[in-house]
Amino acid sequence: MPRTLLPGQRCRVLIVDPATGATETVFESRTLLVEAPNWSPDGRWLVVNGDGLLWRLPVDARAVDETALEAVPMGDVPEINNDHVIAPDGSVVFVSARDGHVYEIPWEGVPAGESARRVTRPHPEGRNHKNYLHGVSPDGGTLSVIVGALPAPVADPGAEEARVDWRTNVALVAVSDGAATPVTDDEHPDDGAEFAPDGARLWFNSERASGGVAGHAQLFRTGLDGAGAVQVTHDERVNWFPHVSPDGCTLLYVSFEPGTLGHPENRDVVLRTLPLGGDGLPEPGATPHDVLALFGGQGTVNVPGWSPDSSRFACADYPLA
Repeated sequence: MPRTLLPGQRCRVLIVDPATGATETVFESRTLLVEAPNWSPDGRWLVVNGDGLLWRLPVDARAVDETALEAVPMGDVPEINNDHVIAPDGSVVFVSARDGHVYEIPWEGVPAGESARRVTRPHPEGRNHKNYLHGVSPDGGTLSVIVGALPAPVADPGAEEARVDWRTNVALVAVSDGAATPVTDDEHPDDGAEFAPDGARLWFNSERASGGVAGHAQLFRTGLDGAGAVQVTHDERVNWFPHVSPDGCTLLYVSFEPGTLGHPENRDVVLRTLPLGGDGLPEPGATPHDVLALFGGQGTVNVPGWSPDSSRFACADYPLA
């Protein structure tokens, strides 16, 4: 079921200046919960999900409610979640659906009477397989996804013992035919895999350096083949969803309080940035900059939300009362 607002809760879409933390509210609702804004390549639109559907919102909107949202027809695509990205040329939006597949939605929507193209291939039997989309390569030809699956087929994928062994790893998926190439393949929980602006590397969050502390995710950068992984954050907070600005100069991420398991909704979180050097890694001695503290977490910055000129980013928060 899609997320809904708590009694007295609001949903807002904000545009944020990463240097000052100044915010501009471009959407606010007490009835519809939207998540994970993407910024269109032409700079004119934000794309969000809400109520299992895909929506567009003009960037120049000013604290408008859901009447300003434009629905993007999805044809027969099942209910979607908050993992969606826009192709670099702006022609399509790739979405993750609740059936565990990734679909391709034309920018103007699926024509009436037609079906959206499914990108990912049929799931292997007995592994509770799911694809969670997080990025697209600069040439638009490859998706970075998180594959959730059991390591081997079982008779009852829904059994409790099967859920305990469910794993998440990074993979690359060809847009043309859905062929998947594993990047990581281990027991460490991975998430949020996204391309660097040059397309040569991937950023993701992982518990692979947690020292056995459940949930202690940190940020990493790795090659497209999974080689040469470098840990980028080293602190007690739980750090998720790395997003490098289009100019390659700034890393944005959401930071949860120590001890947080996963990336839950309705938490006090901080949006942080790190300056990146010429090698695409944080500059020597760089420390995280706290841009904005807010009430959110899940749905705030799950997917890329930088403006094309790297001067601002979009996010969502969910204040109470």
